[in-house]
Amino acid sequence: MVWILDLDGVVWLADTVISGVPGAIGRLRAAGHQLLFLTNNSSRRVGDLVEKFGGMGIEVDAQEIVTSAQAAATMMAPGSTALVCAGAGVREALELRGVATVGSGPADAVVVGFHKEFDYDRLNAAYQAIRGGARLIGTNDDTTYPTPDGPIPGGGALLAAVAAAAGMEPEVAGKPYQPMADAVRARIGAAADHGLVVGDRPDTDGLMARRLGLPFGLVFTGVTHPDDRPFDPPPDFTAPDLATLVDEWSSDH
Repeated sequence: MVWILDLDGVVWLADTVISGVPGAIGRLRAAGHQLLFLTNNSSRRVGDLVEKFGGMGIEVDAQEIVTSAQAAATMMAPGSTALVCAGAGVREALELRGVATVGSGPADAVVVGFHKEFDYDRLNAAYQAIRGGARLIGTNDDTTYPTPDGPIPGGGALLAAVAAAAGMEPEVAGKPYQPMADAVRARIGAAADHGLVVGDRPDTDGLMARRLGLPFGLVFTGVTHPDDRPFDPPPDFTAPDLATLVDEWSSDH
């Protein structure tokens, strides 16, 4: 069985590991379960994510991580050009795809993702490229991003600004959209038919589970809280955190 785990709000909050997660992941590995970490946060390079896991006492292989940046890269043809309005993770994924990246000027697509350097100049560069005929691709449309101090604006908020300026509906790569589902299946093949998606957002993680045809486990360590019911879509399992969900699952199976 494969456990498909969200990162922000499930494994960590910003740079703080959520209590019990390293032990829970260790128990899953010891029980022989496959792990896949699926994140809509496109800002970091995969190697940086591996290093971040390691600093939290969790050993993870790069092939166990799928990002919305990677999903967005699959939406572009090798040899095309992208104006990047996003972080280093997007630039890495596009370059590995063989897509040339630019900071301004004409491009085949504008790719928008979470980054804290977003400003009016970035907005204008994206707008001008779209005026010139570029597609608009968002790594995700999550409007908020969980931190230990509460939510902050996410990549979807930046995407909404670009889309509003351009008057264009974006193509979205990450959870819960098809490019991310395709990226999951490409990475783990038939194992994607036997698993559980765990996340903190019904509107992304829950819908991703439905798209993959898998059950959804909702944890309350991120943006969703128990008093937010009713959840849409309704989760198959709920737990206060990942460690509790793992232990309850293990005792029932």
